This record gives sequence, C-alpha cells and structure tokens, in this order.
Amino acid sequence: MNIGQASKATGVSTKMIRYYEQIKLISPAHRTEASYRTYSNSDIHTLRFVRGARDLGFSVEQMKTLLTLWRDRSRASADVKTIALEHIAELERKAAAIQAMTKTLKHLANNCQGNDRPDCPIIEEIANASEKETPDINARFGVNAKK
Repeated sequence: MNIGQASKATGVSTKMIRYYEQIKLISPAHRTEASYRTYSNSDIHTLRFVRGARDLGFSVEQMKTLLTLWRDRSRASADVKTIALEHIAELERKAAAIQAMTKTLKHLANNCQGNDRPDCPIIEEIANASEKETPDINARFGVNAKK
C-alpha cells in the first residue's frame, strides 16, 4: 500500500509517517522502482502502535523504547510499566500546572472590570510575571524548569 493508503489505514498523516522515518522511529518504507514508498501489513501494524502511543502522549524517545519492548517477546512487563508510570507522573505534573494556571487566570478575570478603563489585573500580572526569572514562574505553576 502507498503512503496515502497507509495514512488512511492508521490515522497517521503522511507528513508524520515521513517524519517518523526520518528520525528513525520506524524503518524506512520499501521503495518501488519509481521510488514510491510502499507499506506492508507489518508496517501498518507498527504505525498503529505508534499512533496509539502518541495518542497517550508518549514522547518520541518513549515511543522508541516502547517499540523496542513491543518487538521483544522476552521483555519484562515491569519495564513497560516503569515507562508508563513515569509518563503518568509527568502528565499529573502538567495537569497540576494547568490547573494552577487556570485558577490564576480565573482569579484575574474575576478581578478585571472588563470596562473601557485601561486598568487590568490580567495585563499587570502578565507584565510582572515576565519581569521575573523563568524558574520562579515555572516553580509557581509546578513546572520543572529543566525540562
């Protein structure tokens, strides 16, 4: 099947398929004499796996590791679970950061008069936050500044 058909069958865009090949997340497709990409059933299965991992928010590096484990029939499920638990922790940190930002913005919006006057606590907070050092801002919202 060609790249368009592979895209339709897996829900992975043709652009992403090419990108995944470029970064060596997936093996390069076989090529016809006219240099068109062709995908086997095995390739489609791999792309569906990648799509599932991507839909769960795994990073490219995590997807590489998961693909390796998926292909290794002698793998330990503990290895897969470790990756999943680390990812869950990161998702929970991000969710907490989003909740903190939402809470702050709701507070600021509730205190903004929303009238014709220029005074606006939202603008003031953004201006003041941008003058602070980035790690302080990130720490305030529970985001690890090193990532």
